[in-house]
Amino acid sequence: MYRLLMLILMLTFRVTGLLAQVLMDMEKALDIAILNSPIMQQVELDLIRNQEKLNAQRARLKSQFGLILDPLEYERSNRFDRRTSEWFLNESASSMGTFSINQRILPTDGTIALHNTFWYDYNNSQSPDAVDPISRTWNNRLYLELTQPIFTYNRTKVELERVELSYETALLRYLLQNLSLERNVAQSFYAVYSMQMRLNIANEELKNNRESHEIIKNKVDGGLLALEELYQSEVNLATSRSSVYTAELNLQNAMDELKVVIGMPLTDEFELVTVIKADSVDVDQDMAINHALENRMELRQRAIDIENSMFNLLDAKTVNEFAGSITASFGIQANNEDLSQLFENPTNTPSVGLTLNIPIFDWGERKSEIKAAEAELQSTEIDLEIEKIDIQVNVRSIVRSIKNLENQIIIQNKTVDNAELTYDINLERYRNGDLTSLDLGIIQSQLSDRKMSLTNAIIDYKLELLNLKIQTLYDFEYQVPIIPEELLEEENN
Repeated sequence: MYRLLMLILMLTFRVTGLLAQVLMDMEKALDIAILNSPIMQQVELDLIRNQEKLNAQRARLKSQFGLILDPLEYERSNRFDRRTSEWFLNESASSMGTFSINQRILPTDGTIALHNTFWYDYNNSQSPDAVDPISRTWNNRLYLELTQPIFTYNRTKVELERVELSYETALLRYLLQNLSLERNVAQSFYAVYSMQMRLNIANEELKNNRESHEIIKNKVDGGLLALEELYQSEVNLATSRSSVYTAELNLQNAMDELKVVIGMPLTDEFELVTVIKADSVDVDQDMAINHALENRMELRQRAIDIENSMFNLLDAKTVNEFAGSITASFGIQANNEDLSQLFENPTNTPSVGLTLNIPIFDWGERKSEIKAAEAELQSTEIDLEIEKIDIQVNVRSIVRSIKNLENQIIIQNKTVDNAELTYDINLERYRNGDLTSLDLGIIQSQLSDRKMSLTNAIIDYKLELLNLKIQTLYDFEYQVPIIPEELLEEENN
């Protein structure tokens, strides 16, 4: 009864462990990596920060409502009258409030504002010359004001474009990191797959050696072969068991490395549920290069650098620049001691002003700043051209490598077929006693090596296709572009 209970418990734990095991494919591994990667979290936070800055900048372009209140200001002081050479007591109080609506004008970089100021003044002067010692006045001023910079560039528009470019740069950085993470995950994932295939091949080799060991054992027991053949067969069998054990260790190490890459706890277990096929993919080199030059995010980054350098050049040209501004306003002002009669006789209060900033001599500061900004602009333009050349070179190299790997897969397939036929033929010779255990072991090892070479060639081919997808932003396996939707939305906006 005790043994039966222990057996049930062992089976229960085994079933529970299998249920807790994660079934892992490439997509699942990438999802886990994106969720757990600290670098991805950092670039995502940077993207959020730039998005909120862009939202704030756009909010500044909308009408801004403000209310400033000075509820009470009271003062009592002694003052000296120079005309009478006497001191007198003066008491004053006031209360004020200003309501404003400010609207920035994006096309002209101007500002239009509506202000309304309402205040109350009280004054009590005990000066001997005061005609009316106590005065109480209600006041209101309503006016519309326009401020327009002239002879300079539109700073509001440039600032908005800079913030938009910063957000787009953060988005590009996020997407590029995503692609880089996909490459790292794929390399670790295929390493696990390779170790899994090596373990499968080692188990197959162990199975074959067990069969051959039974054959030679029966022949030795029947006196058909010398005992030395049995010893060699046992060595081959032990070597196969060792190979299986080594393959299991290597698989566990590769699985731990994948867990680290995707941020999965080392105590968690997973099982690969993928089969890699070596389907040939048609790749047009010219199309790949053109698609890369049109869509590579690094090129857009270089273009953004150029635009930022142009903005820096604009800033340099404003150093000690000739500029000015026009201010114009129109409104009405009313004053009355009686609040109910405040607006009976309002007064128009138009005003206009012109301000000019005329630099005279700056010892060459502006000229030097402009030359420095122009040099920066030329450097970023050169970076763009270098990036284009690098992209073309990389794509051409990858396309050549893919074609070479396709040939290698064909060769390795043929080699595996030949090795399997060779093994079957020599296994029959081994059964007939025409081949030694040592020779059969060598042929078995050759078959295992051929199968592993085929697996590695397929993995290399898949990784190179992934590299081409990253370099061109086009999936040649499914013949579809993979330009991120976020980037398309930003470009359309």
